[in-house]
Amino acid sequence: MAIWDWVLEAYGRPGVPEACLTLQDVHGQNTSLLLWAVRAEVKDAELLARAAEATRAWERTALVPIREVRRALKAPQPPVDDVARLALREDVKGLELAAERLLLETLDGMSQGRGGAHALEALEAAAKAWEKPAPAGALAELAAALG
Repeated sequence: MAIWDWVLEAYGRPGVPEACLTLQDVHGQNTSLLLWAVRAEVKDAELLARAAEATRAWERTALVPIREVRRALKAPQPPVDDVARLALREDVKGLELAAERLLLETLDGMSQGRGGAHALEALEAAAKAWEKPAPAGALAELAAALG
């Protein structure tokens, strides 16, 4: 199964979207990096460091600017028509998803098969490589939701 298909399937599981948003918005984690690490069963620190650096670069270049535009379009922007604004916001949301997909496919190309890490082990290693603290409980919640 392609990584994008796996991520879409994972997001359909109860608790996964909420756990990902908490890790992203509250704890500063990159959910694409976390989900890739689980899928690839990554525990290799060198690979995770390279993946985290690639993710940081893509986040600066594409993800953060696109996300900021999408969030800015959530509020009314008089005199811009609300229907047109919300349609544009949906277009931007699609662009954001395309950027996330490209990042995931890039990360997937960096890994050589499966690394053998269990979900929580991969999440902890990815969060460490990301160099931002993530509470063990928040990572465990995502690992449990992913099954």
